[in-house]
Amino acid sequence: MNCFKSNGKFLLTGEYLVLKGATALALPLRLGQSMNVETLDSDEGKIYWDAYIKSTRQQVTKTTSRDASMIPMKSTNIDTSEQVNEITNWFSVVLDKSDFSVKESDDFEKAKRLSDILSKAKSLNENIFNDSHDYRFSTYLDFNPQWGLGSSSTLINNISEWADINPYQLLEMTFKGSGYDIACAKANGAIFYRVNESRAADFNPSFKDNLYFVYQGHKQNSANEVKAFLDKEKCYDDEVMKISEISETICHVDDYNSFCNLIKSHEEIMEHVLNRKRIKSYYPDFEGEMKSLGAWGGDFFLVATEWDEDKVRKYFTNKGLDVIFRYNDIVLSR
Repeated sequence: MNCFKSNGKFLLTGEYLVLKGATALALPLRLGQSMNVETLDSDEGKIYWDAYIKSTRQQVTKTTSRDASMIPMKSTNIDTSEQVNEITNWFSVVLDKSDFSVKESDDFEKAKRLSDILSKAKSLNENIFNDSHDYRFSTYLDFNPQWGLGSSSTLINNISEWADINPYQLLEMTFKGSGYDIACAKANGAIFYRVNESRAADFNPSFKDNLYFVYQGHKQNSANEVKAFLDKEKCYDDEVMKISEISETICHVDDYNSFCNLIKSHEEIMEHVLNRKRIKSYYPDFEGEMKSLGAWGGDFFLVATEWDEDKVRKYFTNKGLDVIFRYNDIVLSR
């Protein structure tokens, strides 16, 4: 059996404008997706694919919805290092090995997407699936797929490693995007990212205890957001330069207030670029700063505050937002 593992991601700075050449600061996560590949003794021309969601009991409770098969509980601290004690089937597919057509599935939409990914992978390496064996793939996602932490990018990277192909090429042929999430998949700490280029970033804030990540309660469609932004065909040279400067500078600030000023400046620039209200405007009574991560309008946002943890959790729980990670609980650090 061959085993592969890729990290999830947060895009701390540079959302949208990374597509125009801005330098972004990205954070790989302790949560990710693993993939096991078995070559079977049978030869029926089939690929068996079983996708699972695995989480600790502190993270999840069961629901009847397939897409949100694991929903976070209103709990205290989430310790991602705890032993896994919940594994739920996400979806299952049987594909024809010769043309990747869907033979059986309990989720046809996901099955068609998987079929397309494997077909594109085959076009990049004609040697895969050429032997006289069936295959069984088992994937294990560490988080609710609705959270937007990289269920697609971790899959793309795992498949690419197994198939010995370029993950950035496979991403471009399937989901598009800047590729920062692929760079995070194998990073062991924060990175600076520009399109087709990544390097280690020394981001290790002394005020980590003041930082939280809060889930907005719904997933944003990143592919649609990317397409809509690129379709504008506008020039953002000044904004690209300013955002790149913030990305570089934010790694060197050593105090909480300076950090807050930088993320506020970042939000104000993007508020103008996107013609949308920044996330903080929806929580005017909150003491601290907030910053959207990745596509605006969904997924997670960053919170910086001097409130104690209990007060932070109580505030957002009262707003209906009860998925809250402390920085050290979720971010992968060197």
